[in-house]
Amino acid sequence: MAAVNKDDRLTGSQSFLCVGFAGIFSKTVTSPLEVVKILSQVGTFHCKYGFMRTFLLIYQREGFRAFWKGNSVSCLRLFPYSAIHLGTYKTFIHLYMDELGRISQWKAIVTGGLAGISAALLTYPLEVVETRMIAQNCRESTYRGVLHTLSSIKRHEGFLSLYRGFSLTILGAVPFSIGCYVVFINLDKLWQEHHFRFTSLQNFINGCLAAGVAQSLSFPFDTIKRKMQAQSPYLPHCGGVDVHFNGMIDCFKQVIKTKGVLSLWSGITANMLKIIPYYGLLFSCFEMCKQFCLYQNGYTVSPLSYKLKPGVDQSLGPEELQEFKRYLRNRQIQAQSSSMGNRWQT
Repeated sequence: MAAVNKDDRLTGSQSFLCVGFAGIFSKTVTSPLEVVKILSQVGTFHCKYGFMRTFLLIYQREGFRAFWKGNSVSCLRLFPYSAIHLGTYKTFIHLYMDELGRISQWKAIVTGGLAGISAALLTYPLEVVETRMIAQNCRESTYRGVLHTLSSIKRHEGFLSLYRGFSLTILGAVPFSIGCYVVFINLDKLWQEHHFRFTSLQNFINGCLAAGVAQSLSFPFDTIKRKMQAQSPYLPHCGGVDVHFNGMIDCFKQVIKTKGVLSLWSGITANMLKIIPYYGLLFSCFEMCKQFCLYQNGYTVSPLSYKLKPGVDQSLGPEELQEFKRYLRNRQIQAQSSSMGNRWQT
């Protein structure tokens, strides 16, 4: 998966806010494609007439704002998910490192998968809420907001319903990790040079390529998960799911029996179209926020320029740089005081 590079010139809170803002912005802009993807996976009536027709039906039946159904929940989930993912990743990665602090690419991907599962476990109820809010008609809504959705599901269906389909997250992590690994071990052959020489554009293409392959392999698990999240006997038309089932295995059987094997990849078009703008916006927005923070920390001459400020040691951390600036100011003040004292004596 593509990831923004850590810059030691930013504080921890600045890095977190940059990633959070970039994630919220990219999710919000690409939300219409995410809505179409999830509705296609659930199997609501919108997706029965093809990819382009789905957009028109959503607009006709629910209005323009329907393309951002569930986006607030998705953005809300981003911050705890990122924090838990980062914390568990740092914990897991130290278990796989050798005595020299090195780690193989395969182990790094597995570590990322384990961290992702841990973060998903703690934030999974919000994902269920997102699916329910997207699957419903926003003009005839059953759920009103995040807290109302959580309390309604818990009250009517039980606490475990908030984790319905979570096992598919674990199962889907296997083909996802394999897809990432297959892409990354062949990048040197693709670009005909070593990975440490890749440019920012090459890393962006690598991230999109890895995401495309990995998500395609794990997509059937995600489709069944969305159907399980959406189905409920307490909702009109059982939540809009196109098949009725009892449990994960039965859901696979019913989908293949009634809709065909290829229906497990329903919504893949919208998902593939989302990858490039999503990661493009994620990278560019992160860089914009990062430049502003670097300027605030004193490393660059302008928040709109990559030009480094003359005389500033770029290897210093933000706290070290501020401490060094205070030291120089104190020296200057002492020098001025000494000069005034000498003039008074003469």
